[in-house]
Amino acid sequence: MQLVSRKPAETAPQRMGPLAKLPVFLDLAGKRAVVVGGSAAAAWKCELLAAAGARVEVYAETLEPDMAFCIANASVDNPIRHHARPWAGDIFADAAVALANIDSEVEAEAFACAARAAGVLVNIIDKPAFCQFQFGSIVNRSPVIVGISTDGAAPILAQAIRQRIETLLPPALAAWGELARQLRETVMTRLAKGAPRRRFWERFSNRAFGAAPTEGEHRDLASLIDSLAMTTPSHTGRVTLVGAGPGDAELLTLKAVRALQSADVILFDDLVSDEVLELARREAKRMLVGKRGKRESCSQADINELMVKLARQGKHVVRLKSGDPMIFGRAGEEITELAKHGIVVDVVPGITAALAAAAALGVSLTHRDHAHSVRFVTGHARNGELPIDIDWRGLADPATTLMFYMGGRTAPAIAKNLIAAGLPAVTPVVVAAGVSRKEETRWYGDLLEMSHGISPIDHDQPVLIGIGRTFVTVGSSATHATNGPLISVSSS
Repeated sequence: MQLVSRKPAETAPQRMGPLAKLPVFLDLAGKRAVVVGGSAAAAWKCELLAAAGARVEVYAETLEPDMAFCIANASVDNPIRHHARPWAGDIFADAAVALANIDSEVEAEAFACAARAAGVLVNIIDKPAFCQFQFGSIVNRSPVIVGISTDGAAPILAQAIRQRIETLLPPALAAWGELARQLRETVMTRLAKGAPRRRFWERFSNRAFGAAPTEGEHRDLASLIDSLAMTTPSHTGRVTLVGAGPGDAELLTLKAVRALQSADVILFDDLVSDEVLELARREAKRMLVGKRGKRESCSQADINELMVKLARQGKHVVRLKSGDPMIFGRAGEEITELAKHGIVVDVVPGITAALAAAAALGVSLTHRDHAHSVRFVTGHARNGELPIDIDWRGLADPATTLMFYMGGRTAPAIAKNLIAAGLPAVTPVVVAAGVSRKEETRWYGDLLEMSHGISPIDHDQPVLIGIGRTFVTVGSSATHATNGPLISVSSS
């Protein structure tokens, strides 16, 4: 029999996926840019180039109104020059970039060849085959700039993405970006490389998504630099317990994303989705620490020991847990162990599976017509069986919604004990596996049917069992199936 290691295992470094194009930001300030064509499309490119500080020269025998307006209204400090002549090979001298709006394929190819021969980057509008670079959609919070590209496949999609990002980035971000520029030299001079600098910029960034910086914030940041500069570097790091939610990365909190982006090391459970890990800082070391029922996995003692070891090395350790750390996540054991060694612990809550399932089903767990309380109950103990000290009579309250976690293999015993304790056998039940994930499956029935109905559910996924009258509305919208789950759907 092959032995499986139960020790924490470092996963392969996160690799960058294939890129259709490499996004770069080109410094054109004071550099010459030539534009051929007097069309409206060429005028928009002129405006972009001029906004980036380029010295724009337009070669066109005639100008459409948009181009004429663009030239006439250019900055006095950086005017756009117009040459009323066709392009020729001499226009590329000392140019950094060359753009053209040319209809003819033959002329477009000749222009591209001439520009490349002169060592000039070339772009021809709507002719990607001749382009060495492309323009993307831009979100402008300069000096903060976001560029979006679909590699020419779907310009309208790029615009839609830009509109979405525009709503997420406050206009005041430009002022914060400018303040960062002003502070950068001071930070580089006064703060040591590594943790002190990163600690400053993390705190700076946490402020940057609100209103524009005030004089008071200027003083606070200056004081923070003074404080960090005078503080003796600590060799002890910190640990953040982060709830990764049930799987859907969009259910993460902003605070959780910030923790992932500031981590040096991430210790993650087997149930954490790839989509969530994708949001982590790419330089962070990732270590799989298992923890899945009925499988070989790391012991809790191994995980505790590793967290202490890494924190003592000065690392920011993110312990990434499926769901919420405080709901059957063994957070209490980890906090106690870390506190024993004097290590600072922060907790970032996550959306627990019961709440995600209720939201997906459109069910209130405490609907006032059906339930006056909700109880979260573990479906297995350390030995994989039901805990022996469960108060079944207390759970068998028709006005209480029960949410059993990790109960896939103990479902028959759960049903038997609840019925024996007096809960009506017709009490509605919903079973969900892989809540919020693409592969999510669900079954609906009653308590008496649950032992049979749960059999097609994928037990390799975390199984959640909801029991209570509040789930009656799920059954009213379900179509009965005689050979399989009453509900078997994908969350996508």
